[in-house]
Amino acid sequence: MYIYILILALAILSYIVQLSLKRKFKKYSGITMNYNMTGRDVALQMLRDNDIHDVSVKEVNGMLTDHYNPVNKTLNLSHDVYNGTSVAAAAVAAHECGHAVQHATAYTWLNLRSKMVPAVNVSNVTVPWILLTGVILVQKFPTLLLAGIILFAVTTLFSFVTLPVEIDASKRALVWLNTHNITSTETHGYAESALRTAAYTYVIAALSSLATLIYYLWIFLGSRK
Repeated sequence: MYIYILILALAILSYIVQLSLKRKFKKYSGITMNYNMTGRDVALQMLRDNDIHDVSVKEVNGMLTDHYNPVNKTLNLSHDVYNGTSVAAAAVAAHECGHAVQHATAYTWLNLRSKMVPAVNVSNVTVPWILLTGVILVQKFPTLLLAGIILFAVTTLFSFVTLPVEIDASKRALVWLNTHNITSTETHGYAESALRTAAYTYVIAALSSLATLIYYLWIFLGSRK
């Protein structure tokens, strides 16, 4: 009973944080940065300041689809971030640059996360079906559910490995924005608030994954009695 309540509570909390994140980014998208720098300008300058010259900055479709791809070394910024001159655009662009800096400096947690990606991709495709079949046939073939649990544990671990990667990227972004006077005393607080809320989404995702893992373990252990 308690595990159901926990999963439901985390789902509700995740929804609330997502709404808060969208609200903050909408609000901070109306606050212009110093020097009218676009997200692209912020990204290029931060890359140069960190002596990174082999990463390209590209514009991609969607909202909050911004990401750094370490495979082809591209910094992908959504339309509003790429062209925006707001606090939100600068914060997101700098955060993604933080990942590029992590890659360039061989940040341990990013390296570990990158190595886990192939296994996680396979798990994401196969795990739902294995778990579903495993739950249905748990009395006859409990090892099938156990196999699904082990694979799902990989994605749960991946969620927790992601936390220090995202938090560190935000710290790098905020330090750079402040020390290079990209943000002012007032706007820096907005940037920090936006990135902190974004980090909460990763925390909740990790906890939700852990709760789900515990739920399937509970089913498996219950079938062994």
